[in-house]
Amino acid sequence: MFGLELEIIGLIVFVALSIGGVGYALMYNKIESENKTNRRFKSIKSTTRTKAAVSKNIQQKSDARERRKNIEDTLKSVEKQKNRDKSATKPSLEVRISQAGLNITVRKFYIYSIALGTFVALGILVSGTTPIAAIAGFIVFGFGIPQWVINFLRGRRINKFLLEFPNAVDIIVRGVKSGLPLNDCLRIIAREAQEPVRSEFIKVVEAQQLGLSIPEAVQRLAVNIPLSETSFFSIVISIQSQAGGNLAEALGNLSKVLRDRKSMKSKIQAMSMEAKASGVIIGALPIIVGGLVYLTSPGYLMPLFTEETGQITMAVSALWMGVGIFIMKQMINFDF
Repeated sequence: MFGLELEIIGLIVFVALSIGGVGYALMYNKIESENKTNRRFKSIKSTTRTKAAVSKNIQQKSDARERRKNIEDTLKSVEKQKNRDKSATKPSLEVRISQAGLNITVRKFYIYSIALGTFVALGILVSGTTPIAAIAGFIVFGFGIPQWVINFLRGRRINKFLLEFPNAVDIIVRGVKSGLPLNDCLRIIAREAQEPVRSEFIKVVEAQQLGLSIPEAVQRLAVNIPLSETSFFSIVISIQSQAGGNLAEALGNLSKVLRDRKSMKSKIQAMSMEAKASGVIIGALPIIVGGLVYLTSPGYLMPLFTEETGQITMAVSALWMGVGIFIMKQMINFDF
């Protein structure tokens, strides 16, 4: 009986295996097709991800190249502008008058200069000296002294601008960090800053109102105030407008650089003060000695003013004295 049951069990197992084998044989092609489909789908999915990653990397590299190209183009244009400014002659009289902060025209300036020179020449003639001295006085007070005054006022105004300009940059940095647009920051400076920064930024705001972009208006600031600091400011604004970036961080670094340059300039002035004092003493010594000699013995120096040979000697001495003062000034005038 036990043997019969084993035969039945074996028959059942054999039949089950046969049915399974036949079913597998019938379903083999379908199963293999599904496996191939799954493998192909996984391969395509993996390839798609790889292509997407490669495409993303290519896009990032392309954006980086494009940004680098924009920065290089901006720097090249700024460098060309600087080269044009360097190759050009000194600013015209109209530009220097504007940079000095004076509200007069070139025509009025020449009228006032000629009037001053004529008045001095007439005074010299009335005093009884030779016409050569009158002509020299007319040239000096009609052309030399007015030009010197314009250059002096221009330099003093530019120095005042340089002292206040880092504070204006800090206003822009704080405004941008707080969420204000750059236009509003420029208007705040034009309204609240000290002179001459206030008047120069008023020109920038007015240029924007006339239709110029912010970089173009700021480039005019660099032209009106020919300083390396304003050129740096113009470069930062131009690069940020074309290539993007953190404007607050860039201007913050610029403000730090401006203050460091100011500190270095103060140190240089302190270190060169001894040489400047020596130059002033040497330059003033002949005048002081001549004045003391005239007070003690007036007749001893009068031939220098009454005789033609003495006048020529005084003119040549003044010329060489001016050359010496100019050379000493250039020796102690440190640029950085």
